[in-house]
Amino acid sequence: MSEEKAVLGILMLETRFPRIVGDVGNPQTYPFPVKLKKIKGANLRTVVWKTDPALEDAFVKGAKELEREGVKAITTSCGFTVLFQDKLAKAVKVPVFASSLIMIPWAYRLLNGKIGVITANAGSLSQAHIESAGAKDIPLAIKGLENKKEFRKVILEDALDGDFTIIEEEVIETARSLLQENPDIKGLVLECHNLPPYTPRIQRELGLPVFDFLSLAQFVYDAIANTP
Repeated sequence: MSEEKAVLGILMLETRFPRIVGDVGNPQTYPFPVKLKKIKGANLRTVVWKTDPALEDAFVKGAKELEREGVKAITTSCGFTVLFQDKLAKAVKVPVFASSLIMIPWAYRLLNGKIGVITANAGSLSQAHIESAGAKDIPLAIKGLENKKEFRKVILEDALDGDFTIIEEEVIETARSLLQENPDIKGLVLECHNLPPYTPRIQRELGLPVFDFLSLAQFVYDAIANTP
């Protein structure tokens, strides 16, 4: 949708890979208007492969700019920015949900059991990220997509094009493997904000609740839709 009268502001990493419908960075993903703002220096290397704490100030600056431009809520294009959640929320007056990972405690309370997390890069998802999400003492099973050939090439290595049908199969395979290894999982949280296009199929094939970035965005939108 158009950026006019944007409701949701999205702090974006500097990437070049295609943003299909359902991806956080495609405005057509949303049933409400959004505004995208790239954060200089924030890219896959400095956020996903290893989150650079020095970027926090740049994200705060971007959040303040979006607030001045009139958005009613702010998010980011990457779940690894959960490390910046608290500082971002303190810096502005509008609601901030930096990462889908903040849904882990909610999912745990709803389901009363182990939560599976599918992430873009399990090797980079540290205890600090988990604690920043408020999930320190929650039983988790985590599996990453970093070794899936097409996902790695397109998303993690920022290719100009790629085969998203292959990526879909890689995501489904990862979800199946996670459940096979952890049959006591009660639900899934998708860390990566590029994964919502695959949520319906994961739900159908695994028979589990799936919490992704878009379900969180819709939840926040419903909470603020009629505010001035």
